[in-house]
Amino acid sequence: MTELKGLLGLKGDGFRVKRGRIQGERGTDSGLLEGRIQGKRGHCYIVPKRRCMDQQKVSQPVYKSNALIEASYRLTPAEQRIMLACIAQVRRDQPITDEVMYSVSVADYAELVGTESHSIYKELADAALRLKRREVWITERPNGNGNREKTLITGWVQSIAYCKAEGRVELRFTKDMLPYLTQLTEQFTRYALTDVAKLNSGYAIRLYELLCQWRGTGEREVSVEWLRSAFQLGDKYPALKDFKRRVIVPAVDQINEHSPLWVKWDQRKTGKKVSHLCFTFGEKEPPQKVKQVASTQAGKKPAGGQAMYGIPASVIAAHAQPGEAWEDAALRVLEERRQKAQ
Repeated sequence: MTELKGLLGLKGDGFRVKRGRIQGERGTDSGLLEGRIQGKRGHCYIVPKRRCMDQQKVSQPVYKSNALIEASYRLTPAEQRIMLACIAQVRRDQPITDEVMYSVSVADYAELVGTESHSIYKELADAALRLKRREVWITERPNGNGNREKTLITGWVQSIAYCKAEGRVELRFTKDMLPYLTQLTEQFTRYALTDVAKLNSGYAIRLYELLCQWRGTGEREVSVEWLRSAFQLGDKYPALKDFKRRVIVPAVDQINEHSPLWVKWDQRKTGKKVSHLCFTFGEKEPPQKVKQVASTQAGKKPAGGQAMYGIPASVIAAHAQPGEAWEDAALRVLEERRQKAQ
């Protein structure tokens, strides 16, 4: 029993083994409520069946300096999740040093990803090692203190500790990275860790962060060249059609399906060449509001609401069509204005 507790990283007596199953009480350190034990030649394998990770931990906010949001780097979804799980543990209002180690357990990672893979520890360990070798290019100082005189090229983490017996890895941020994660007073972006948990594209996570940075406006326009640089695409997808098909479209689809935001996008030309991508986005309506909109009687205009996307409520009301949702009317007016401006 002691060896089993050590393998799972459990503390206390809040669990028991019964009929080949591990049963734990809510609040045990592993977050594992129930799992099957399969033994073979003295080895013990844990096949997760149902985990209950602390919901407060899952929904922890992620704070990043806007300078880091707009930095140039490339991470896989697994590397992103590990990085974000560690960042969510950082207190932005307290000073920290690069001596602090941040831990991500197999149970935490599996709950975040929503997987029951038998090789979850290997996936976690491999991603942590790749993360150690990644670099990020930063051109601005944190807290809105302007551009750096020299571009900073640094790593995310300076060291990794593997705790295989406890099913977790520990990471230590680099000294250069800390100012972009802690003691942030202005020009930073905040979102919940669960917002991106189900995004399985590194581009989708990056795009979600870039949109959250302008969450209050509901619009963001970026140049194609800048976005390619931010994503560190290099020579990948040189043709615009491939860039849109392999990067933008899948990222937008995932954000629309798995995040709290809805996104629409368009492109803008400079001369005859597409130079910019224009994103319009907003918070998804709660289910009860969606039902209310769906029940709007045909032939009646939507009830008056607030100004949206910089468009006065009176203008939205004047242009709204019978049965049209208030937000859809605002988006249509916004699109009509754009077309007239081109």
